[in-house]
Amino acid sequence: MSTFLSYAVPGVPFGCTYAIVAMGLVLTYRTTGVFNFAFGAQAYASAFVYTVLTGQGVAVLPAFLISVVVLAPARGWILDRYLFRRIAATNTTAKLVSAVAIFVGLPQLVTLVFGSATRFAPPTLFLNPANVYFHLFSTPVNGLELETVIAAAAAVVAVSAVLRSSRLGLTIRAAVESPRLLELEGVRSDRVLSVAWMGSSFMAGLAGVLLAPQYPTLQFNDYAILLVAALAAAALGDLANVPMALVGGVLLGVVEGLGSGYFSPSSIWHTGLLPAIPFLVLAVLLVTRPRLRALEDSEDPLSGCDPPPPPSIIATRGPELDRIIRLGGRALALGAVISVLTWVPGNWAFTLTSGLVYSIMFLSITLITGMGGEVSLCQATFAGAGAFIAGQLAVHHGVPILLGSLVGALGALVVGAIGALPALRLRGLPLALLTLALALLADNAVFPYSWAGGPPGGLFVPRPVIGSISLATTSSKGFFVLALVILVLCVIGVKLIQRATVGRYLDALRASPIGAQSVGINPSAAKILVFALSAALAGLGGALFGSLQQSITPSDFNYQFSLVFVVVVVTTGVRTTEGAIQAGMGFVVLQQLLSYLPGRWGAGGLAVVLFAFSALTYASHPEGVVEYQKRLWTERVERLVRHGGQPPYTMATSPPKEPATAGSDHHG
Repeated sequence: MSTFLSYAVPGVPFGCTYAIVAMGLVLTYRTTGVFNFAFGAQAYASAFVYTVLTGQGVAVLPAFLISVVVLAPARGWILDRYLFRRIAATNTTAKLVSAVAIFVGLPQLVTLVFGSATRFAPPTLFLNPANVYFHLFSTPVNGLELETVIAAAAAVVAVSAVLRSSRLGLTIRAAVESPRLLELEGVRSDRVLSVAWMGSSFMAGLAGVLLAPQYPTLQFNDYAILLVAALAAAALGDLANVPMALVGGVLLGVVEGLGSGYFSPSSIWHTGLLPAIPFLVLAVLLVTRPRLRALEDSEDPLSGCDPPPPPSIIATRGPELDRIIRLGGRALALGAVISVLTWVPGNWAFTLTSGLVYSIMFLSITLITGMGGEVSLCQATFAGAGAFIAGQLAVHHGVPILLGSLVGALGALVVGAIGALPALRLRGLPLALLTLALALLADNAVFPYSWAGGPPGGLFVPRPVIGSISLATTSSKGFFVLALVILVLCVIGVKLIQRATVGRYLDALRASPIGAQSVGINPSAAKILVFALSAALAGLGGALFGSLQQSITPSDFNYQFSLVFVVVVVTTGVRTTEGAIQAGMGFVVLQQLLSYLPGRWGAGGLAVVLFAFSALTYASHPEGVVEYQKRLWTERVERLVRHGGQPPYTMATSPPKEPATAGSDHHG
């Protein structure tokens, strides 16, 4: 018994930290209707401020007050006031994309501003971790463990009391169910939700500061893992039960402590199964718990008031202008190809080739999100599956890399189809959470092993050999032509899918799942097909990426890249193949341009920050901010053309002196 407790007790503080984050997630979701993916980034930001302040000699109490009591609620108010309040209650995709953008961009912004120097663990809040305060069945309990337990217990009491036993809790629950109806009762729902956001952000800050002393150094990856473990704990309570979130968090912490004690550090159980336990629990709960599957079911009787998103500008611009733009685009593309093959320097040729490869991977998001209407957070995992299959076949079986790339794409297709099976009854937020769990499972239980991800030093992936031409000896310009040809074929394939029956089925399912099923459309078959095809595209792009780089590791395809991919494509336009190409090329070109900046500003994080903050406009412009700008400028050009080169009359300008003739268009 003493051995059991000696392993279990050290897991309790981690479990209590999971529980605090889980309660914060429950609080945010129950009170605002937003599943706050940015919670981990908020916790990290508060922990960073607390660590910096204490490292500069500021006392613990003032540092806590500044980082948790002041800045954390202020951050929550800003997120509500300037972002999530502007998103329609039923627009789950916009909420999810915005939270993912903050999760991706905020840590990078902190690193850019304050640098990436190693920061060691800060002091605890009010108890000394070196002191043993009592023994639990002969197992010592130190100040760090006791402090975390006390904070978790106080948090669960406070949150439960507010939600269940106060007028504020009642109005908060009413605000999330239908803010429009609450407004009809004379209650300012925006103020109520602001209070909820501030309370949730306080919980994030508290969890971040409590977690920081439990690790030797402050690293964002620990907070990302914390978020996923807290997801599993919150799922035990169906994202609604605060006490169950506490119980789930503590249980996960205890299980991890027992596993660390009983499993040998060199065994597969310790290195593979133990880190994957929270992700397995989350995946199982999402599939088996009916209330979790129903998270997308809106309770707002006025949810149908929200307007549909606008069509793409390609479908609405005039035929004359469309012809000019298409010809101009082809001429520009031809000029770019000729330039790459003649005078463009080698480093830029490599960058543009990388952009073509990324464009192929991003086309998979066009399929799954643009056509299927779902957010997948494991596209980098599918890309990794294709890359590792192609590399292993080339290295160990002598398979030509181009053939291996096709096999890798087929392998990713199979993985995508299998991954879609447990997701058949999920959509929206639950589906996004399940794909995140699958990505983390691959990162922790599949890719680290040599039979999958190759040796620790990296898996060699050769360049293609076409006849007597070896693309390894022609720098990256020969590979540029190959990648361009494959990208064109993939674009043609996606366009054919969009115009085919399956594309029409997906449009119908995205617009009205119930209406589509009433006319005989099988949603399960359509979901499996779109998942499989998008995984195949990602796998093909991943195999080409590996061949271009010539050496890959599991870190090249971890789950954070999946989040970045979604953010980048959403910024340019997720519904068109043109948007995927612009995302791929813009992503690498922007990084190359920023690499000329001095110091940490040229390290690549600034590009992620820019795309992340651009993705925050998704709620206002679901077609993508680049697509929105194209629409804006196209409409201006069309108005100028229709008015004979003169600016059209608007409310901001003086009306013309001469009256307009009959039939003229005053508004463009």
